[in-house]
Amino acid sequence: MKKTIVIAALASGAFTTAAFAQSPADFYRGKTVEIIIGFGTGGSNDTYSRMLSTHIGKHIPGSPTVVLRNMPGAGSFIAVNQIYAASPKDGTVIGLGSPTLALDEKLGTSGVRFKTAELNWVGRIGPLVNIVFTSNKAKAQTLVDARIHETTLSGTGAGSTASIYPLVLNKVLGTKFNLVMGYKTSSEGMLAVERGEVEGHSTAYEAVRAAKPAWLTDGTITILSQFGLKRLPELPNVPTAIESARSDEERQILTAIMSASEIGTSYFTTPNTPADRVTTLRRAFDATMKDTSFTGDLTRMRMSSGPLPGEEVQKMVMEFTKMSPELLEKVRAAYTSN
Repeated sequence: MKKTIVIAALASGAFTTAAFAQSPADFYRGKTVEIIIGFGTGGSNDTYSRMLSTHIGKHIPGSPTVVLRNMPGAGSFIAVNQIYAASPKDGTVIGLGSPTLALDEKLGTSGVRFKTAELNWVGRIGPLVNIVFTSNKAKAQTLVDARIHETTLSGTGAGSTASIYPLVLNKVLGTKFNLVMGYKTSSEGMLAVERGEVEGHSTAYEAVRAAKPAWLTDGTITILSQFGLKRLPELPNVPTAIESARSDEERQILTAIMSASEIGTSYFTTPNTPADRVTTLRRAFDATMKDTSFTGDLTRMRMSSGPLPGEEVQKMVMEFTKMSPELLEKVRAAYTSN
């Protein structure tokens, strides 16, 4: 009996050692890697993710199959909570959520059941600068106008930046944006503007450039503001929300919130994933960003990039933990819904 136990223990130890010594190529060979995004189809997040899923597999040792799954809801919290708590912790799941995840966690936003610093960040395709625009028929053609005239915007979810940023402007700058909720994606939100159901929408600049490029040149819409730390080269004449601040306090609050734009379109994998697989995914992501097939797809889809390695994104996420208590309370007052 004792001999049987010893043999079983030795066999178990040998199996454990073999599993531990398994190379990333051995692990990923024959596997499926799932990219889960917390958004619906049709927007810039979906477009970027589909391009990533097409090309990253060949850069992962073992060449696994890569599939994409949309899991929209609650401003991407449904997907991120699922990945954080329930997905396999083995490097076979990659996620994309809102760029404000770290800020939401810091503020204790309702629905957050994840810790962004425990996620293993894989890399960033580029910063994600949102804009707020109105149709040329709306009374509000500037942010100053939007302080005077109530302006209806299509909203896509309480936790999405499409809704958060206009509401922040209401609280900090005194604009009068009225969000009409219930639109599932930015594509639907833009269609609502086209149909005259609402006067404007807030979404990623890339989403408009990809879906409605003519709007940016033919005068169909007016961009009132862009939500980034600095002006996009493509929008040199559109002020940032930070530039519209009327005091140092407003500027500090808006800067803290708009810092999320630098996290942008950043992907992560699960907590407690083996370090060698995290590194493998990061280097595969980096290689994809330089892949001429991938960059060619970006050009074809009128999408831009500004990639960062996962290690740099991890540092940016950690920066949100350093916000002073005083600033945190001011940001909370501006960011939290009434």
